[in-house]
Amino acid sequence: MKNIRNFCIIAHIDHGKSTLADRLLDYTGSVTDREKQDQLLDSMDLERERGITIKSHAIQMDYTHEGEDYILNLIDTPGHVDFSYEVSRSIAACEGALLIVDAAQSIQAQTISNLYLALENDLEIIPVLNKVDLPSANPEEVTDDIVDLLGCRPEEVIHASGKTGFGVGNIIQAIIDRVPAPKGDPDAPLQALIFDSVYNSYRGIETYFRIMNGEIKKGQRIKFMATNNEYFADEVGTLKLNQVVKQSVKTGDVGYLITGIKTAKEVKVGDTITDAANPTTEIIDGFEDVKPMVFAGIYPVDTEDYEELRYSMEKLQLNDASLVFAPESSAALGFGFRCGFLGMLHMEIIQERLEREFNMTVITTVPNVSYHAYTKKNPNEILILNNPTDLPDPSRLDRVEEPFIKASILSLIHISEPTRPY
Repeated sequence: MKNIRNFCIIAHIDHGKSTLADRLLDYTGSVTDREKQDQLLDSMDLERERGITIKSHAIQMDYTHEGEDYILNLIDTPGHVDFSYEVSRSIAACEGALLIVDAAQSIQAQTISNLYLALENDLEIIPVLNKVDLPSANPEEVTDDIVDLLGCRPEEVIHASGKTGFGVGNIIQAIIDRVPAPKGDPDAPLQALIFDSVYNSYRGIETYFRIMNGEIKKGQRIKFMATNNEYFADEVGTLKLNQVVKQSVKTGDVGYLITGIKTAKEVKVGDTITDAANPTTEIIDGFEDVKPMVFAGIYPVDTEDYEELRYSMEKLQLNDASLVFAPESSAALGFGFRCGFLGMLHMEIIQERLEREFNMTVITTVPNVSYHAYTKKNPNEILILNNPTDLPDPSRLDRVEEPFIKASILSLIHISEPTRPY
């Protein structure tokens, strides 16, 4: 366990996370020349077309350093704010984070947002200045910005280039030296955190977990604590480029579990897996509940496809836990779902994934937010309005409240020396 390192890569969008992840895989020999391609961990067509990471991706790398074998579990995360829930889930499974900053663009919004998420979880932060090979790069000035933000020393900031591979060896060295090994008791009852899951039409639901205590063995009877359902671990293993079947996965490691579950509701991201015969008494604190920012209705084009749309959205929710939906009906569109998204891009991606992955042609209503209405008869009772047609009669209306945000604006101001007149 002392040679395991669990870390994620966090950054603002387009600061080079996925490219740097490719170089880490190259450097550790985790991929063959035949398997190499750009954005290797971005496995969805949508991610490649748009050049963004939508899903976090876990992969295990083996590396020998000074005669010792190390297991490096990497989770590459999205940079766009609409997928920040993916970042929070990845951070919960790690002890360290590579904070990537573009040497040309400097610190941006999600750099700070994701950094705060990591600090709240007591992660070891390794600052990396990426794209130092660009002609527009300004490494000295951006290094000063990172030092001001983190309070670290300038020599702790690693200069690198995801494009050329410069500095990747220093990053691996820093991960081994600075990221703490996982803590946990191998002899304690099994306690594992579910941080992701995906639906496989042949094998059922594949659950991705990080073991905090104990170990999980093939054939073991396990229990999901949120639902109290028990299953047999038909297959367990680790997450390399392809899944590697193991007889057991031990404390501190990251792996996958297949139990033959077919119903999406039976697996909850953030749940705790334990041994059915010798269960743990403590549920792991997962991640914060998701807070949707944008709401829209999604309806099937053919009303007969309503149940099929429900199954598709349940399977999609397995892979994207930030999607929230509830049944609703419309006089014009029939039966459908009112869905909550983290932003406009998130809404667009969900619609695209429904059409591509589940062959569901859907109608999406104009996005809006929920209002709170109060009537004169019951001024303390909140009526949640998702649609203007739900508004009570104006004569009975006391007041209407609309949502607002509490925001922090952080700006980096560079004050240069004024030029002196001759």
